Amino acid sequence: MPMETVGARRSEVIAPRGMVASSQPLAVQVGVDVLKKGGHAVDAAIAVNAMLGLVEPMSCGLGGDLFAIVWDATAGALVGFNGSGRAPRAMTRALFASRGFDRIPHRGPLSWTVPGCVDGWFALHDRFGRLPFDELLAPTIAYAESGFPVSPVIGRAWKEAEGRLLADPEAAATFLVGGRAPGVGEIVRNPDLAGSLRAICADGRDAFYRGPIAERITACSETAGGLIAAEDLASHVSTWDNPVSIRYREHDVWELPPNGQGIAVLQMLGMLEGFDLSGMGRDAPELLHLMIEAKKHAYEDRARYYADPAFADVPVRELIAPEYVTRRRKQILRSMAASRIPPGDPRLKTGETAYLTVVDGERNAVSLIQSVYNDFGSGIVPAGTGFAMQNRGSLFHLDPEHPNRLEPGKRPFHTIIPAFVTRDGRPVFSFGVMGGDMQPQGHVQILVNLLDYGMDVQAAGDALRWRHVGSSTPTGDRMTDGGLVLLEAGFPQATFDGLRSLGHRIEFRPVGPGFGGYQGIWIDPETGTLHGGSESRKDGCAMGY
Repeated sequence: MPMETVGARRSEVIAPRGMVASSQPLAVQVGVDVLKKGGHAVDAAIAVNAMLGLVEPMSCGLGGDLFAIVWDATAGALVGFNGSGRAPRAMTRALFASRGFDRIPHRGPLSWTVPGCVDGWFALHDRFGRLPFDELLAPTIAYAESGFPVSPVIGRAWKEAEGRLLADPEAAATFLVGGRAPGVGEIVRNPDLAGSLRAICADGRDAFYRGPIAERITACSETAGGLIAAEDLASHVSTWDNPVSIRYREHDVWELPPNGQGIAVLQMLGMLEGFDLSGMGRDAPELLHLMIEAKKHAYEDRARYYADPAFADVPVRELIAPEYVTRRRKQILRSMAASRIPPGDPRLKTGETAYLTVVDGERNAVSLIQSVYNDFGSGIVPAGTGFAMQNRGSLFHLDPEHPNRLEPGKRPFHTIIPAFVTRDGRPVFSFGVMGGDMQPQGHVQILVNLLDYGMDVQAAGDALRWRHVGSSTPTGDRMTDGGLVLLEAGFPQATFDGLRSLGHRIEFRPVGPGFGGYQGIWIDPETGTLHGGSESRKDGCAMGY
């Protein structure tokens, strides 16, 4: 168990029975209450997720998708869940070509895919849940009707989205107060969301996919010029997908396979496994250089291969195979930053989000991430629903030759990734990092802090981070200049100068937005106690009992 507290801004939370960690304290408290009632970790995760959709609506909610990795203590095994939605039947490349688009619009109704969150709740609950749905959603309904205070980080994000919300009358009516974003500490209500949750309690998932909520979504789609129809919602299904892993520092790190980007984490770790990172200083330019270059290589493969495996032949096992990551590691130049990197060939024999984690008294554990993608998703709220529709469809490629090309009924490339770590077949760490392209980079930095540098769960998240931007993407962007490395203010000038001497373009940025948002729970294999962390870049906390 990592024990050092180097760089921690606050102590990790330690508890004997159960624990919840997420990005907003009221949501965390709801989850702990569920555990105290005897709920399964999945029960608590659903309750927390519902509450986050109310108190952090720019990040998540009923209009978004969901992914999870669950440790089933009874079976002694991990299971993976993909609750992402698919492109509507009317969403075709020909349609966008006829309208003169070379990319799918980032906002608006043309960016909608079917939301998978609600189906995800019910699929997880059917398999693991113990408490009834009305009990799990009751706290959120109560807060939606009586009001909740806006917390500081969320309040700043709300203010930044004010102009986008004003563009849609229903979004403005739902999320603004007199045409402005609510201030920090201001009490906010969302009675429409309470109504949607009551309908779900009464009629189950069908309320969302076939009933009154579905009717409101399709009516909005028709009025706004969207592409989702009743049959798209009615036909939605989630999938149970086996997590995949790679060994790193005597631990097995688990991620979900595509259509998400989790295997980029495994590719990066596989490359880094061959270097003695702990022999370098935590802020050493050579350490950051190796991690950044590993990221560049993994993201080139991400841009080339990641897609919905139901529509594309994605070489998942080959991309994380020891032979392939070793070959990619040898391509990293220790003396110079690469400006262009071709994707590898793994088949050669010689290529805005909310996260939560819960562990219950039986040591069932859930790593769950849920999102509407960008802040308030597409920016459109179906009348009377209380939630924004996601804009995940903007992550399709319109190139007919690309694996991630738009096709009706296909799941787009996804950024949100839950993670899990086991050792000797036992669960030890459930964690995630929010923030689009930052997520794989953040996962790797957390694990290096824990497993290479011996930081505790809180310190590993509070430590200063880097972020590389400008890699090639599965939507068509190409890296031609090596990208840009952003360093959180606080890194030594020597780190900045050393990276620049290796050929990196560097900028300092304030600590906070853009560098992710992390929560994690470590299950101590010796004592059985739970160690929780929730980084200071977010409003959240870890809480146990």
